[in-house]
Amino acid sequence: MTLISLVRHGQTDWNLARRIQGATDIPLNDTGRSDALVAAQALEGSTHHAVYASPLVRARETASIIATHLGLPAPAITRGMREREFGVAEGIEVDEYITRYGGWHSEVPGAETLEQVRDRALDALDRIAREARRRSTPNAESIVVVTHGGVIRALLLHASGGTLPREGEALRNGSVHRFLAERGTLRLLESITS
Repeated sequence: MTLISLVRHGQTDWNLARRIQGATDIPLNDTGRSDALVAAQALEGSTHHAVYASPLVRARETASIIATHLGLPAPAITRGMREREFGVAEGIEVDEYITRYGGWHSEVPGAETLEQVRDRALDALDRIAREARRRSTPNAESIVVVTHGGVIRALLLHASGGTLPREGEALRNGSVHRFLAERGTLRLLESITS
């Protein structure tokens, strides 16, 4: 088994403006750096063995702040945890997205579905868990993975049988969601908002 803490990256200027970022590589703002530190503080008190991050700069910077604060090596990059690609909707405001497409489950030209995001994220977490088991068997490792709201949303839906997150519930920047990965399953343990 592997304990996995998924952390949503800190705030960016596009988060502040409520714009869909998707694969657009937007850096953290000052509030985002503070979000990363608050997330790191929420992770204190438990032993963590490694930090992974999406390749997008907002996740990499958040992960670097967390790794430094926890005294861990630089984050490993994992492409499978990158944000959902939103196709033609990238860059538009969230309210316009909801009006135009009806919600996060909608089909958008050129965009990934939540199911596609879920599948690639589950594959990435499975690889991370296998690496952790190879390093530490018979002991369990605790891993931090910094990723994005769309990825966490897809994994929460999967792990909760579709009940979480609730309709209209925002996933806050810097929030922490703890899971147990074991034998191809992912179970939600808790969510901590910053």
